[in-house]
Amino acid sequence: MIDEAVGFVNNILWGQGKILIVMLLLAGVWFTVKLRFIQVLDFKHMFSLLKGSNRPDKEGISSFQALCTSLSARVGTGNLAGVAVAISLGGAGAIFWMWVIAILGMATGYAESLLGQAYKIKDSDGQYRGGPAYYIKQGLKNSWFAVLFALCLFFGYGFVFSAVQSNTIADALNNSYSIPTHYSGIAVMVFAGLIVVGGLRAIANFAQWVVPFMGIAYVIVALVITAINIQFLPGVLYDIVTSAFGLQEAGAGAFAAAIQNGIQRGLYSNEAGSGSVPQAAAAASPHPNHPASQGYIQMLGVFIDTMILCTATAFIILLGSETSIGEMEGIRLTQSAMESHLGGVGADFVAAAIGFFAFTSVVANYAYGESNLHMFKLDNKVGRALFTSGYLIMILWGAMASLPSVWAMADMALGLMTVVNVIAIVLLTPTIISITNDYREKRKANVEISFDQRTCQMQGELEEKDIWTGKPESS
Repeated sequence: MIDEAVGFVNNILWGQGKILIVMLLLAGVWFTVKLRFIQVLDFKHMFSLLKGSNRPDKEGISSFQALCTSLSARVGTGNLAGVAVAISLGGAGAIFWMWVIAILGMATGYAESLLGQAYKIKDSDGQYRGGPAYYIKQGLKNSWFAVLFALCLFFGYGFVFSAVQSNTIADALNNSYSIPTHYSGIAVMVFAGLIVVGGLRAIANFAQWVVPFMGIAYVIVALVITAINIQFLPGVLYDIVTSAFGLQEAGAGAFAAAIQNGIQRGLYSNEAGSGSVPQAAAAASPHPNHPASQGYIQMLGVFIDTMILCTATAFIILLGSETSIGEMEGIRLTQSAMESHLGGVGADFVAAAIGFFAFTSVVANYAYGESNLHMFKLDNKVGRALFTSGYLIMILWGAMASLPSVWAMADMALGLMTVVNVIAIVLLTPTIISITNDYREKRKANVEISFDQRTCQMQGELEEKDIWTGKPESS
């Protein structure tokens, strides 16, 4: 009955209804136009903000830590297993639609992260918290819609998504080394528990060291493989483009499959529009001290995740001459492709990569769920203990569950979150434009960039009215 209910909801969101595919494409176009092609015209600026971004204070983590925390959640099974699933079900053309949703999603990611910063609050420990539940409650003055999102996020990031990551780790280790899945689940549960007990700051510190290391190592391997097989690259690019528009033998069916799986897996990977990343964005003390600066930083995260890391996996798979795409799914397809390039060490490398990638996602997912405890007055010892217990149990369950069931539940949770969040950020467009224009005008005038909500037309009412007013530049 549970599988049937999940399948029914997913069919409405992703299948015949295609509600989310339409919503995400329209939202991406909407914010791209409204923000005057911000992901293109301000492309260099988002990189320039990395300078000086590693400055935390007692109230918030640094912008760089927030970026690494969001990448910890983004960079996981979506980059290795998710790309493989997209290619298995949608063909090479799915990668093209991954790129499309990422480029459009950069503008959407900017918008939601800006709002996360603008409407942030301080929790019982005096640290910044925020996200869609907070900007829906304050900006739209709609408490029940805010609670609906928070519940969806608890279900998704607090429980189901960590089960997905745990499932992929266990499957990769079982495939490479025949390690029983329940042993892997226990190990992931224990190590995750040791990190998350330290809260958001411990997670952010872990992320800022692990994420750059694992990302750079993976890209270097992908570049080496691409260089070795450079003569096949034009053919791969041709296949990606032609199959994206159903120009090959399979025709219209392949076209529809490419769009659906590319967008579905692309969203799962980069999370633009889903409302997850604003939790990390809101926790930062940004530099410059303006909500837009964290919007730019998190827009960069969408680019890194999909345009760099997912593309790296796609090239590894599609350049794998001995890879039988139709005969396997998930992480095993990526392992098989890597093995065809590097021999036995290839499968070992993917097993290690998915271990790092997915484990960082498991840890960051906890931070997202924990940031919403304040909405239910549960940001206390009892509330955190109950949440942590459920989170760890789901990690163990996920390692032993079947792949289709876990992915289906993840798709449903992500879909429900995205519907609520996209509606909210579109309704908050006037605030997004006002804050963005404030930032651009100060940047153009070459004056110190800081934010005072009294100078912008913000919708709703801030819960903490002095959180921005007169706040000096973070140091």
